[in-house]
Amino acid sequence: MIISLGKKLAISFLLAIIMSILTVGIISNRMIDKRFDEYLQSEHRDRINKIVGLIGDMYNTQNGQIISEEISRYAMMENLYIEVKDDKGNVIYRSGKDYLLHKGMMNGMMKNMMRRHGNINPGKYIEEKFPLNKDGKQSGTIIVGYFGSFNVSEQDLGFKDTLNRALIISTSAALLFGLIISFILSKQLSNPLVKITKIADEMRDGNLEIRSDIKSSTLEINHLSSSMNYLAETLSNQEMLRKRMTSDMAHEIRTPLTTLQTYLEAMMDGIWEPTFERLQSCYEEIQRITKLTDDLRNLAKLEQSTLGLYKSRFDLSSDLERIIDSFKPLFKKKNIALKGYISQGIEINMDRDKLKQIMHNLLSNAYKYTGENGTVEVLLTRENKWAIIKVKDNGIGISEKDIPFIFERFYRGDVSRNRETGGAGIGLAITKNLVSAHGGKIEVESQEGKGSVFTVKLPL
Repeated sequence: MIISLGKKLAISFLLAIIMSILTVGIISNRMIDKRFDEYLQSEHRDRINKIVGLIGDMYNTQNGQIISEEISRYAMMENLYIEVKDDKGNVIYRSGKDYLLHKGMMNGMMKNMMRRHGNINPGKYIEEKFPLNKDGKQSGTIIVGYFGSFNVSEQDLGFKDTLNRALIISTSAALLFGLIISFILSKQLSNPLVKITKIADEMRDGNLEIRSDIKSSTLEINHLSSSMNYLAETLSNQEMLRKRMTSDMAHEIRTPLTTLQTYLEAMMDGIWEPTFERLQSCYEEIQRITKLTDDLRNLAKLEQSTLGLYKSRFDLSSDLERIIDSFKPLFKKKNIALKGYISQGIEINMDRDKLKQIMHNLLSNAYKYTGENGTVEVLLTRENKWAIIKVKDNGIGISEKDIPFIFERFYRGDVSRNRETGGAGIGLAITKNLVSAHGGKIEVESQEGKGSVFTVKLPL
């Protein structure tokens, strides 16, 4: 059976409280009963010993007489039957049982009170015999009779009954208090979760603009609320990137296909002669489509970039210098100065081919977005256990709104999509994934119109 979280929490809290209170109540009741019975037994023994000692003091061995009035008053006060015999068995004093029977059998309220206490038997009459000692010698026998195991009084039973009632009232009050607290706690915990569930349902239905404004005193619920907002923000950004990617891809494919269609129709209709220059233009458009297809295929590499790493230890300084030299002819076409500031003797353990791919993507981007007569610098330094590679340019830079998304797949900051800078927007995403696969980090700092700095940190 499936029940709501609030009910489940309330029931769990209540059961825990009930079990705790019952356990405490049972143990407390048993201990109180045991201790109270020990107290009654001790008091009873003290009273019996006191009357036995008193009779011994009042007994006159010369004439065998005893002060009966004093003993009668004590017997009536303590609800005892007292009988004294001399050493020959003759009864010299008897208190009588009428008042004792009346108190023990006729007082119904007392009987009911006594029956509520397990080991105290109100209907059982008990007699005990004690020696009558005088001057260190036994001069007779004392018989003491009473009702009940400990000859308890109404005050004794009333006190014990009050304790039990207090325990029952306390238990009931604790249960009521626990029920209220469990209800409040369950609501405090379940209500925010119900709201977050509704927000998740809204997100599932496509409303990615919804956000959670839940503030709770529970740390985990606040974290969950923040995570839901982060998830909504991420999904919203991904949705924006997906729509932009679809638009970009459609544009990238439609443009060369339209150009090819126009050229071929003109040649087929005899308007154009199939000259080398026109065929060359058709070939360039086909190359653009091929490049786009390669970018799409690189998606698989992006997802599996942590696989197939073939690491080896090599001189990072020397490899970077060779990579820079290989790019200088390309940069010279746009009269861009490509400079390297390389600290020597830095060795690293990584996939050599992946380093070339990382630098190829960064330098290609710098080339695309740096105008003629610009400058691109590559710096290599060592900081503690990290190799720091910086690629700086003074090109067009990146707008502040594009920086958070620059490493997302298919994201392009250049919405103009001109041929010189055109691409699928996957190069930096692959670069970030390759750097992460080696346990490194990549960051970007940029100002629109002033240039960009890409920083790669690789563990040595």
